[in-house]
Amino acid sequence: MTKNIPILSSQLNIFFILSFFIIIFISGEAHGFAKALDEKLFGLNKEKFTHLRLFWHDILSGTSPTAVQVVPPNANSSTAFGLMNMIDDPLTEGPELSSKMLGRAQGFYAAASQQEVGLLMAMNFAFIEGKYNGSTFTVLGRNTVFSKVREMPVIGGTGVFRFARGYVQAKTYKFDQNSGDATVEYNCYVLHY
Repeated sequence: MTKNIPILSSQLNIFFILSFFIIIFISGEAHGFAKALDEKLFGLNKEKFTHLRLFWHDILSGTSPTAVQVVPPNANSSTAFGLMNMIDDPLTEGPELSSKMLGRAQGFYAAASQQEVGLLMAMNFAFIEGKYNGSTFTVLGRNTVFSKVREMPVIGGTGVFRFARGYVQAKTYKFDQNSGDATVEYNCYVLHY
């Protein structure tokens, strides 16, 4: 009986080694915690290129502001350095707030430059209309608000915009210096599946 134990042990070792290689062979390319997947299994057939034109309404005034200051600026700063506003801004089809609502821009912006009014923008464009209803894409980048046109990257998305990448161009349509309210035209160029 004791003579059979080493033979049984070596047979088990060979069985486990072969099983390991068979599993790797069947499951495809494996690197411990990650493996290559077939894109078609996730509906990633043909990439689309979409252009959206919409208007972003940042409302600081009135009884229902859509942008609220959460951190005040440095008192000695001419660029509002340190300011941070949380936003839930309407996105509309036209420049008037009364035009068709397409979704909301939700996130924050912060004054991140001491030399000019330059904002760090981090926001999700969350859509509520048509085939984009329930889908989002994320904009994260630098916005020098007094430049005629500002460009920021699109870094991801959900729903229709899954695996999104691209950029947006922002152009101020209207700015009220007294209230701080602004309407900005966004042209969004998004690659997605």
